[in-house]
Amino acid sequence: MNKRQALIAAALAGVCAVNAGSAFAADAKPTTEKCYGVAKAGQNDCAAPNGSHSCAGQAKVDMDAHEWKKVAKGTCEKIGGKLAAAK
Repeated sequence: MNKRQALIAAALAGVCAVNAGSAFAADAKPTTEKCYGVAKAGQNDCAAPNGSHSCAGQAKVDMDAHEWKKVAKGTCEKIGGKLAAAK
């Protein structure tokens, strides 16, 4: 095998390794979860499920049970939040 063939083989091996890594990343479990009732006013991450607004940063009061922030998986209830919005 000459230098050119070796270089091409190495490049192909690198492409295959990158593609294999992205397949595993797609199978990875989420590391965050929505946590309701912990967002401060103006610091929510997205729309309220009750329809009061449709965008991040529009929470009107601290710790509203309809507002959420993403937190590390497994920490929501430890910090006083809920995994589901209030009814």
